[in-house]
Amino acid sequence: MCAGRPSQRWLCAKDMTERLYYHDSFLHEFDAEVREAVPASNSRIAIVLDRTAFYPTSGGQVFDTGEIIPSGTDAPPFRVSEVMERDDGAILHLVETAPLPEKGTRVRGLIDVGRRRDHMQQHSGQHVLSAAFVRLFNMPTVSFHMGADYCSIDLDAKSLNRQQVESAERLANDVVSEDRPVEVRFVTQQVARTLGLRKLPPVERDELRLIEIHEFDLSACGGTHVKGTSQIGCILLRKVEKVRHGWRVEFVCGKRAITTARQDYLTLAEASGLLSVQLTSVPEQIKKLQEESRAARKSVEHLMEEFAGVYAEKLLAETPQSNGIRAIPHVFPDHDLTFIKLLARRLTRQSSAAIALLAATSGQPALVFAQSPSLPFDMGALMKEALAQVGGRGGGNKDMAQGGPLRLELIEVTLNSFANRLRSG
Repeated sequence: MCAGRPSQRWLCAKDMTERLYYHDSFLHEFDAEVREAVPASNSRIAIVLDRTAFYPTSGGQVFDTGEIIPSGTDAPPFRVSEVMERDDGAILHLVETAPLPEKGTRVRGLIDVGRRRDHMQQHSGQHVLSAAFVRLFNMPTVSFHMGADYCSIDLDAKSLNRQQVESAERLANDVVSEDRPVEVRFVTQQVARTLGLRKLPPVERDELRLIEIHEFDLSACGGTHVKGTSQIGCILLRKVEKVRHGWRVEFVCGKRAITTARQDYLTLAEASGLLSVQLTSVPEQIKKLQEESRAARKSVEHLMEEFAGVYAEKLLAETPQSNGIRAIPHVFPDHDLTFIKLLARRLTRQSSAAIALLAATSGQPALVFAQSPSLPFDMGALMKEALAQVGGRGGGNKDMAQGGPLRLELIEVTLNSFANRLRSG
């Protein structure tokens, strides 16, 4: 076990980087010394410092970005594009390819303040929100995700309704408005078990870093956090969806919440203008348009069915029988796959001796071969043969097959050739 006070525990392992963000999430500048610099993936190099305020991706929170500036030289700054933790506990600062800094080089680190502040708001907001769901409904959070645009928590819950979501959001924002202190402390694993943490980490550690929201939440966490809940800003819950092991709640906090609310409003306002209705009437108007669209689609399908029936009668009347069958080759430059499939079905139902060899070249080119059920030919095999000539892929069964041809200039000749062959028996 590492000796020393809990707040010094991270200085003890030989190759471990001192994590300054553990003690001050508002530390945006720091001095350090290069311990190691090695080539990394994607033409980048990894710089290891003896101490850092850069947060590495961990616990659902994404990494900080910023700059590492060599001290006392005219060398350009290293732009930190990603930060991660190595197995030995060292923090890797990934920067674009540049001359490797020598071991012992003194540097100054600068954190991207806006990105850090955003992450602090989202992560602290997650603690408040997760605690709200536990307090109100005994729904523990099983995972947390922080994305570029939104965050989410997965709740261990069998059901989750709108009223529960709104209640949790309301309680979370009440805690934000009360500006409760957010404090960091270090305790042993043994002590942590006696404190009633919302969730103990699965990995056994000598000491734990605890984040305490005064009289509301206490949990183990290594992330960056605000000093008071008012710094979180508002917490806005958005999408809720059922996932494999519970329910996922999407949310945003602080400036993200303001930006998201503005985008949502502008989108709704634009829809309102396009529909010529009030904002609150947009959902009702969309529902009305959907119903009208479904009715129109059914009407079009009915008309197409009637048209296919009439067209089938025409083709059957124009095609004489030969050896007991009517082989009907036809290319439709103005119709698509949907129509020729419908026509093929009507041809083979309206006649007990019809073979449809149809092609559509409007949009995505398509072939459909079909025969009346009583006929002995194999449309799947015939389609395979056709595609060997015109290119493309497809398949089917004995009575119907379809494919996507490539060489359109050969389609008409191929269909006529097959039709003549079938007629001759």
